[in-house]
Amino acid sequence: MKVIVIGAYGHIGTYLIPRLVKEGYEVIAISRGLSQPYHQHHAWKQVQHISMDRKKDPLFAKKIADMHPDIVIDLINFHLNDTKQIVAALKSIPFTQYIFCSSIWAHGRAKHLPADPNDEKFPLDDYGIQKYQSELYLKQEFQNNGFPATIIMPGQISGPGWLIINPYGNTNTDVIEKVAHGKTIYLPNWGMETLHHVHADDVAQMFIKAIQHKDQVLGQSFHAVSDHSITLYGYASLLYEFFHQKEDIQFLPWNQWCSYVNRQDEIDHTYYHIARSGYYSIENAKKLMDYSPQYSIEDTIRICMESYIKKGFISLP
Repeated sequence: MKVIVIGAYGHIGTYLIPRLVKEGYEVIAISRGLSQPYHQHHAWKQVQHISMDRKKDPLFAKKIADMHPDIVIDLINFHLNDTKQIVAALKSIPFTQYIFCSSIWAHGRAKHLPADPNDEKFPLDDYGIQKYQSELYLKQEFQNNGFPATIIMPGQISGPGWLIINPYGNTNTDVIEKVAHGKTIYLPNWGMETLHHVHADDVAQMFIKAIQHKDQVLGQSFHAVSDHSITLYGYASLLYEFFHQKEDIQFLPWNQWCSYVNRQDEIDHTYYHIARSGYYSIENAKKLMDYSPQYSIEDTIRICMESYIKKGFISLP
């Protein structure tokens, strides 16, 4: 079977492409340029690489359909119009499945926890709104026209080789370096907001499982996350333990914390993460596609910290 992966060289694709090759699929990797995966793997030598730019090429969707894929995995679709275009193009050919990468950010504020991936969602920003609108459109297309779509919603995708969301809810490495040096850090509010990291390889696992269990997962949404979330306080405490330092965590009310950070981009990044604080259920993924995350949040954070040290993202005392 021929699988096209759009946006193949990012966090998910780094782990997904080798898995697809191992499973025996013919893989076409689509990217805008000559990107490289975060980690090299011999499987990439068996992949066909095609450079295409969705934003610049009005015939992008038609060109994807003209390759006559059996499966399309769309990792970088951020707009409803792009979803409509790819659906229209794929309807013109015989194929078996379109897998759309959404995000837990489509939820916005949850009314109930753990959040169900198929609940009504209340996104907070345009990114989440566009993802949710695409999800609703794909489900409507499945219900009305049998369009074979599956929606996967990763959490905070993490792994070795790139910056991950820190206990402040942003990617500034300063807070992690402070912990590594045993210094005081200040968490917003009471540190009880939550994050839900997931190792990129577990996200890749879910895409594979969605293909293997196609008939059970069409027309549905699934959270690609680890089996529990973590509070900002729990995250910070874990880091002090990892770096063998005495825990020194203080708290500031939101407005005071914003003044303390004093960088609007970081404040906004934090706000949109912790305003969505949640715990995202994977029960339907366990039941319908036998999803079983191999990494806990704690495992993933430790792996990333080892990468931070190895790559020199932080200095040690």
